[in-house]
Amino acid sequence: EVFFYEREMASARPVVSVFSSTDDKTVATLPVPDVLLAPIRQDIVHRVHTNIAKNKRQPYGVNMKAGMQHSAISWGTGRAVSRIPRVQGGGTHRSGQGAFGNMCRGGRMFAPNKTWRKWTAKTNNNERRVAVCSALAASAVPALLMARGHRISGLNEVPLIISNEIESITKTREALALLATHKASEDIEHVKDSKKIRTGTGKMRNRRYVQRKGPLVIYANNNGVEQSFRNIPGVEVACVDRLNLLKLAPGGHMGRFIIWSQAAFEKLDSVFGSLTSKSDQKKNFTLPRNAMANSDVSRIINSDEVQSKVRAAKQGFAKPSQKRNPLKNLGAMLKLNPYVGQVKRAEAAAQKAAEANKKRLAPKKPAGAKKAGSLKGKAQKKFRETLRATPTTPCAAFLETYNNIEEINTAAG
Repeated sequence: EVFFYEREMASARPVVSVFSSTDDKTVATLPVPDVLLAPIRQDIVHRVHTNIAKNKRQPYGVNMKAGMQHSAISWGTGRAVSRIPRVQGGGTHRSGQGAFGNMCRGGRMFAPNKTWRKWTAKTNNNERRVAVCSALAASAVPALLMARGHRISGLNEVPLIISNEIESITKTREALALLATHKASEDIEHVKDSKKIRTGTGKMRNRRYVQRKGPLVIYANNNGVEQSFRNIPGVEVACVDRLNLLKLAPGGHMGRFIIWSQAAFEKLDSVFGSLTSKSDQKKNFTLPRNAMANSDVSRIINSDEVQSKVRAAKQGFAKPSQKRNPLKNLGAMLKLNPYVGQVKRAEAAAQKAAEANKKRLAPKKPAGAKKAGSLKGKAQKKFRETLRATPTTPCAAFLETYNNIEEINTAAG
């Protein structure tokens, strides 16, 4: 079921509805904060998330003495063995075996991990804020929520805003009832069904199970909402004054399903500022805005307003011809140098005259040479006929033919 074809996205309507905490009826409407209209920058969100996620890493490394606690020394050269250090002593298989090297059994690893490695990464403060704005804007687009995997087909509206009574819920059963009332429990069931044992070694390191992410509940005043929602699988809570990109875009993927309290939604303009006013909390921060109000460039160009001002298209425009090499193309060379035609005609006439002169000066053959040549050819033909004769052919005929050929050769020479 695809529902967002019939519903408008937050960026396309001026107000959003506020629903009651006890039923799905609308109790108020609120204007859309400008932060939800900010440009969606996936590249910035991914880069900032990658850097921020590094700051929770726990240092790890091997024992600084591991693989080095041997009494070993190289045997040097001249023994037809490698120069790796070898365990000293005798009386055991271990003596004489290689030690210390990363290629040796019982040796140290290559480039042992050190706990003083640089585990954290710095990120510009303004870049963090832009990433949070992009993640919030993406949370108001139903298509991005569904692309991220959230089950929101039964929701009345995205973003989902609940009246301030949600901040006073203190029991988990009341929180579950609220989620069921607004058709958000489908996403919770999806989280429960996704719980699986982690693949790899992590299952033995106190992180045995993995599961999907559910809704994020954002509040302004914690009057029990944090304690009531925190034990529901997949649900996380956050204060609007301290929004964390790791929760708004888990894994660096935008489109988190967010449930807002009315007070938190009204406070967004104060926290992030608007297009006409600055933020009350973030110093020297200007809310990012789109470079174009309408990104449909083709529609703008083809509009009547633009087309009425542009110059009419040229008619009969000739396609530019391909450039030709004058050294290979005579026509191109004649355009550059018309004298080339006269030079080539002179060269052709000189060539023709040279061939005629050569033919005129060539030595003439004697008159009898042609006749002698014809006689020689006949004798050779007759000789070949004798070679094709049968074994019973008389030898006298062969000798006679051979003698005739010799006489002809002597006369011709």
